[in-house]
Amino acid sequence: MKGIFLDIDGTLTPLGSSVPPDSAAKAISAARARGHKVFLCTSRSMPMLAPLLPYGFDGVVASAGGHVEIHNQVLFDCPMTRQQRDTALSAFHSQGVFCIAEAAGGTFGDENLPGQLPADEPIRRWLGELAEPLGIRPMADYNGSPVYKVVFLCREEAQLKPAREALEEDFLFRFQWAPPGVLCGELINRKFDKGRGVLRMCRHLGLNRADTYGFGDSLNDLEMLQAVGFGVAMASGNAQLKAAADYISPPPEADGLAKTFAHLGLI
Repeated sequence: MKGIFLDIDGTLTPLGSSVPPDSAAKAISAARARGHKVFLCTSRSMPMLAPLLPYGFDGVVASAGGHVEIHNQVLFDCPMTRQQRDTALSAFHSQGVFCIAEAAGGTFGDENLPGQLPADEPIRRWLGELAEPLGIRPMADYNGSPVYKVVFLCREEAQLKPAREALEEDFLFRFQWAPPGVLCGELINRKFDKGRGVLRMCRHLGLNRADTYGFGDSLNDLEMLQAVGFGVAMASGNAQLKAAADYISPPPEADGLAKTFAHLGLI
């Protein structure tokens, strides 16, 4: 039995999508039919995984490692404290930083910071583009449920200074790809990462590290690739991640997952 851990955006699916290519869905089914365990290993929170779970996975490492579960059994769960959540949102908002709060009860994004951005501002446009595919609801609907991660969007790094001063001891500020005119990143608790989530799953199942595979494309997948026995980076992914990988896969749009599963003898 092998353990296979899959990032979503840019790995299992094209960026911003929740629909894997047919070839990837068939490869996952074929790998599981051979007795392998296939897991999602993603920065997305549990509510954001609903469109993907019907494709058939044995468990999930969600919220960048902040929530780990298998067959509805929770192995690890580490949301922000209420004080951390309130400090983060207050510090970001004080500088006109747009926030997306990924919570147990859903994903909630700022609709508007009065007087901050014109209607055609790149941040506002991009947030609008993300809202539907990722199920982002207005921040006004936030119900107080535990928050695992905050995504921040702004124009200049200087806007992050108050949040850094208040939170950087306990949280990583990890930057992600964004279109021109947008600075995007994630606030991630230093208590967890994808790699530690993988190790928690392996200990629970008694899986040896040598029997595990990790697939990713972004720098936030680095700890996952370091934790598994064999790391795969997508050809369209981050250069630093590719340098750390054991194998480079074609991107999802080129049936990369299915081709690499076949190459590695997983199907």
